[in-house]
Amino acid sequence: MAPPILKLDDITLTFGVTPLLNGANLQVEPGDRICLVGRNGSGKSTLMKIAAGLVEAQSGEVFRHPSSTIRYLEQAPDFNGYDTVQAYAEEGLGPGDDPYRVTYLLNHLGLTGQEDPKSLSGGEARRAALARVMAPEPDILMLDEPTNHLDLPTIEWLEDELQKSRSALVLISHDRRFLEKVSNSTVWLDRGTSRRLSRGFAHFEEWRDKVLEEEELEQHKLGKAIEREEHWMRYGVTARRKRNMRRVGELQAMRAQHRGHKGPQGSVQTTAVDARESGKLVIEADSITKSYGDRTIVAPFSLRVHRGDCIGLVGPNGAGKTTLLKMLTGQLQPDSGTVKLGTNLDIATLDQKREELNPNDTLAHYLTDGRGENLLVNGELKHVTGYMKDFLFQPEQARTPIRNLSGGERARLMLARILARPTNLLILDEPTNDLDIETLDLLQEVVAGFVGTVILVSHDRDFLDRTVTSTIAPANPDAPDGRWIEYAGGYSDMMAQRKGAAEEKRKAEKQEKAKSTSSSAASEDAPKAKGKLSFKQKFALENLPKEMEKAQIEIAKREEKMADPNLFTKDPTAFGKLADEMEKLRHKLVAMEEEWLELEMLREELEG
Repeated sequence: MAPPILKLDDITLTFGVTPLLNGANLQVEPGDRICLVGRNGSGKSTLMKIAAGLVEAQSGEVFRHPSSTIRYLEQAPDFNGYDTVQAYAEEGLGPGDDPYRVTYLLNHLGLTGQEDPKSLSGGEARRAALARVMAPEPDILMLDEPTNHLDLPTIEWLEDELQKSRSALVLISHDRRFLEKVSNSTVWLDRGTSRRLSRGFAHFEEWRDKVLEEEELEQHKLGKAIEREEHWMRYGVTARRKRNMRRVGELQAMRAQHRGHKGPQGSVQTTAVDARESGKLVIEADSITKSYGDRTIVAPFSLRVHRGDCIGLVGPNGAGKTTLLKMLTGQLQPDSGTVKLGTNLDIATLDQKREELNPNDTLAHYLTDGRGENLLVNGELKHVTGYMKDFLFQPEQARTPIRNLSGGERARLMLARILARPTNLLILDEPTNDLDIETLDLLQEVVAGFVGTVILVSHDRDFLDRTVTSTIAPANPDAPDGRWIEYAGGYSDMMAQRKGAAEEKRKAEKQEKAKSTSSSAASEDAPKAKGKLSFKQKFALENLPKEMEKAQIEIAKREEKMADPNLFTKDPTAFGKLADEMEKLRHKLVAMEEEWLELEMLREELEG
């Protein structure tokens, strides 16, 4: 086993009263692809920052190999002092690093390098930061939510790039499919401590559930042991005082252990509030279009959305997903065509930019719209702190300003507000950003079990596969031209249908090319023969029936031999050889039949 290039032992860090990290460990060796998982607020990003040297632990040991290089993906990059994105990204290179890597990475991340850093969007800033940390190919690459704001083609490119990378990886991400493809080891941060599984994320959830079951069983056994000791204390035969005092001490220790056990954080418990039923036809779009200048965002597109549909919108950034979504929901008028919304619609929207959130609002004020301490959920009056608990917020957070929440907590808060209000049409624009795996599971269950209609924009392939009934995507994903197509099923279904369509297109093109070549050859031979078949064609026409007859005889001979029921048992090699020969003969016979038919048709045409 190679020695570690990074090792964190017994790391402790406390914010306020409750320890965030309490004996956490992390070890990175060359070739590791570690995914760091845990609930929002469990300390994943903090542990990664301690490993990168950006945060100081209160106690514990940190070892970094003196010659190793570490790069950490910043969530909020500092562009001060840089005139272009290229200059910012090149600053991450070390002596001897290849500057071309920066250009290569920026191009694949959709940037030219000449952009002004001050004018970058949040997603563009993330891409620039990715190029900066990946370009040097460090010994350890630490990526905190690298797929946020990336479109699907770029995520898939990033997966391939990381799989080829020589760097050891430490990853935090909510994207299941991404983690499954990239990771080979999993570190679970739970209640301040860490556990390690020497397998990728695909095996994590099964392992986690088993660990929690064993932990619950141990607590149950401890409880029974305490009951037995208490029974002995009350009713047992009195022994020597020294022995009694020992058992009293043991009982007190067991009670303290049982009382001090902190179970796993609960799961979000909620369902969407029942609303009135919408009309059967929710949205009807007829030949809608949208252009900005010379660029077509939506070419004539028609769609009918029925009650109960769950439709996903996918495509590269800038393809027009949000524009199409706004037209379908009546927020944006099309240049031409019409959109009709159904009756009795109660619409709720989760926006990817979280623009609805006022950072100075408290959690309680946001959830109740400032109308006291209670809110009505499914006809039941609930106190706001009780409702907050369903979404894993503590009662003391009721007066906390929203600006103090993490990205994942903000997403959870918006989800809590949406699900407290009656709705029959859910609009979700990048709903999975910043959510932890458990909250993502809840969102999937809510969407899959929602009795109304859902339209969502997402780059999360696993989420799409688990929820949507159909997927709308650009007809030409590599160069979007405004044409959109609806595919049945989720993302994987869409990819399979595209692959099948591409194969059919290639097959048709191949047949057309063969037909064109045959016609061209015939037209070239015709003048030479002055309206007659060429010598070569005439010879083939006369001799092909004889060759076809011979092939049929050979096939029959082999079929007769293979009909022997004992042949395969006695001589499997001979049986396999006969099967291969017969397959080749059949292909040859089909080719000869097609050639003879084309020549016969040509002869009839030439003879008038």
